Amino acid sequence: MDDTAEPLATEHRFFRALAQGDSAELDRIMADDCVMIDLMRGAETPKAMLIQAVAGGLAKFGEITPIEARVRRYGNAAVVTGRTEMQVLMGDTPFAASSRYTHVYIEDGGHWRLVSAQGTQITE
Repeated sequence: MDDTAEPLATEHRFFRALAQGDSAELDRIMADDCVMIDLMRGAETPKAMLIQAVAGGLAKFGEITPIEARVRRYGNAAVVTGRTEMQVLMGDTPFAASSRYTHVYIEDGGHWRLVSAQGTQITE
């Protein structure tokens, strides 16, 4: 049995929910205390703030293309590292970003929940 399949499937659901602006799905995937580190400024963004920005249309993620992903399992935790290309509209400001990221998931009640995310922009 591939013990990385479920965390990776949740990872794909997370990116799809961002791209589709599906705040309800983001709420299901992200743990209540989830914190994301913004890839542009390094600022902390708690779950509630991200969901509010997505639901209110302040943050609109266009295409998010996962280029690679590697999953490492540690009991009921999984660390996913990867690379993406994405299009984002923040307010009226569009930008494209290539990034490397680390996402940390825990298994909670039979579901995988995102608890931490760190993005780093790849610059030329």
